[in-house]
Amino acid sequence: MSPFQYGLDFGAIGGLQAMKGFLEVFGHPDPAVAGGYNISPGRQQLISSLMTLGAFISSSSAGFFATYLSRRHCLWLASVLCCVANVIMMATTSLGGIYAGRFLIGLANGWYMTFSQLYIQESAPARYRGLMISVFQSWTSIGSLVGTVVDNGTAGIEGRESYLIPLGIIYIVPVFLSVGLFFIPESPRWLVLMERNEQAHKSLLWMRPHPEGVQDELDEIHAAILAEKEVASSASFIDIWRNPVDRRRTLLAIAAISIQAASGAMFMIAYGTYFFKMAGITDAFKMSCVMTAVGVIAILINSCVISKIGRRRVFLMVGMSICGIAQFIVAAVYHVSPGTVSTGKVIVGMSIIYICGYNGMVATYAWLAGGEIPSQRLRSHTFGIAAAIGFAGAWLATFTAPYFINPDALNWGPEYGWIWGPSCMLTVVWIYFYLPEIKNRTLEEIDEMFEAKPKLSAKKFRRYVCTGRYIGDEKVIAGGEKDQIERVEHMGEKKQTAEATVHNE
Repeated sequence: MSPFQYGLDFGAIGGLQAMKGFLEVFGHPDPAVAGGYNISPGRQQLISSLMTLGAFISSSSAGFFATYLSRRHCLWLASVLCCVANVIMMATTSLGGIYAGRFLIGLANGWYMTFSQLYIQESAPARYRGLMISVFQSWTSIGSLVGTVVDNGTAGIEGRESYLIPLGIIYIVPVFLSVGLFFIPESPRWLVLMERNEQAHKSLLWMRPHPEGVQDELDEIHAAILAEKEVASSASFIDIWRNPVDRRRTLLAIAAISIQAASGAMFMIAYGTYFFKMAGITDAFKMSCVMTAVGVIAILINSCVISKIGRRRVFLMVGMSICGIAQFIVAAVYHVSPGTVSTGKVIVGMSIIYICGYNGMVATYAWLAGGEIPSQRLRSHTFGIAAAIGFAGAWLATFTAPYFINPDALNWGPEYGWIWGPSCMLTVVWIYFYLPEIKNRTLEEIDEMFEAKPKLSAKKFRRYVCTGRYIGDEKVIAGGEKDQIERVEHMGEKKQTAEATVHNE
């Protein structure tokens, strides 16, 4: 429900900026624009980007809050903030009020997206983690679709009701989520980290269909966290940069999540309807609904294959290539024949192809890689800062887009693709050389691969065979009733032909 709320906000707000009832209050008359009203680039920037700015701030504080509050408590806090923000947005007719509401709902969305994904990463079995995050991302698209469809249905209503109805549906998720959180247990890995082992055992029993494997999994989790504490007793924001291994994992997590911003998706998502309108496409609201609906189908298809196909090359590299080529074609066609019917059809068609590449291949894997890579001890700090920088990239995209596409500014329109096409292609090169493949690995196996001596390059992760949990010259073994740390003779590089440890899930 957390990504549904995030997508709903993006879908609804993106449509409001092309809605006459909203523009009569927060925009200005402009006979040269279809509908007779427009909104200044500065206002457009703040309405869209203040949400992502709020998400950046709340995500960057995730590690601090996780020290004192559980994953569920932080989601409850997000629900309260979401409702307060929406009250302000619905009650106000001033720009200051709408700005304040957008910033507060951004704080809520940042916590929604960060702590809900932390919960999933820490609770799902390795073989289902990719599927879980894929389904998670599908709800972002479904939320955007619902927001866009509601906008399409209310766009013709005269007066403030045209945009108050879409804003009103934002209350639904916080209420249902707040009630539902009472019926699920806390993250077992967080409970182990807090040394609440009995509660962690009960939590894992609730989450697993086969109770006979629960104790082994819990022992493994406890052993991995114990091993990390042997290396470093603290877990703070500074620690994610101090150790070379942790620093590498932090930088990779940040870069992985930032792939979304590098794709230019925030421009398409936040301003899709307005973008179509400025390109001279009739039925801009309906075209946005079609594009979003296709995106939902793409991400649902993705859920069927995510656990079977490699993420690094097949999806992220191919997906970003599709996004880049689509942006180049849109920009080139509009440059040659702006405002024609045939150009409008090409823009809609390539936008749909773009969203298939982004939703079906990029969005899920960027968040998934960013969540899998951090170490267990520093997960909330690393993932929090990675999500924050990802939101900062989204903020930059949404903040600068009006300067390029708005007729009152540069008036590039679809030629904005000249910026994002090269960005996608550069990202493909980075993925090839630096992003490791960690499909279907347990979090404990991922820890071992990052700590292997000598350091594994990104290309070697996929074929690496895990032999046990090593920290320097120590091998950590889950020992049933208690965890043992057993000294082993350091034999140089571990043989990659060793048998993989069988993990009971």
